[in-house]
Parts: sequence; C-alpha cells; structure tokens
Amino acid sequence: MATQAVLRALLEDPTRPRYGFDIAGQAGIATGSLYPILARFEHLGWLDSYWEDTAEVQDGRPRRRYYRLSTNGAASAREALDRVGRRVPRAWRPAGGTA
Repeated sequence: MATQAVLRALLEDPTRPRYGFDIAGQAGIATGSLYPILARFEHLGWLDSYWEDTAEVQDGRPRRRYYRLSTNGAASAREALDRVGRRVPRAWRPAGGTA
C-alpha cells in the first residue's frame, strides 16, 4: 500500500520535482518507509533525481534531494496502479477511486 501511495503522489504532477518529506506527507507514510521505495523506483529507471544546488538552501536547512518520474516511469507507474486496481475486488475499493 505504501508503494501505491507513493506512486499516486508522484503521478499527481509527474514532471514536478518533489523532495522526500513532501512526498512522504502527501503519501501519508514515514520517511523511513519512503526512501527505500524511491531507491527502488530510481533503480528501475522510473525516477530521476538530483541534489538541490547549495545556493538554493535557505535558513540553514540541509540540501534536498528532488525526485520526479521519468517519462517511462510515469507510464510504468500508471500501468502498475491499473494492474493493482484490476486485482482488488470492487467491494474493497474506496469510494470514488481505485485501490
């Protein structure tokens, strides 16, 4: 379920770079669960990532690593969620959406 939540969060705007804490918040999961998922997606070629330029860092916070779905990753993510949606019995699906 965490993997699906991350995919849904990333697919809301696949071309927008997002940092981990932002993705975790939207997906409703802990960052400790998020980063292994992001690493797996990056290894599969579904994600592109880069470190924030040090000149952009504000208020002494650490640099952020940004993630965004690659073109193939967005298509693969949609297909994966579609496959999962077909396997989940309709009675178990939340109202107005897929599992």
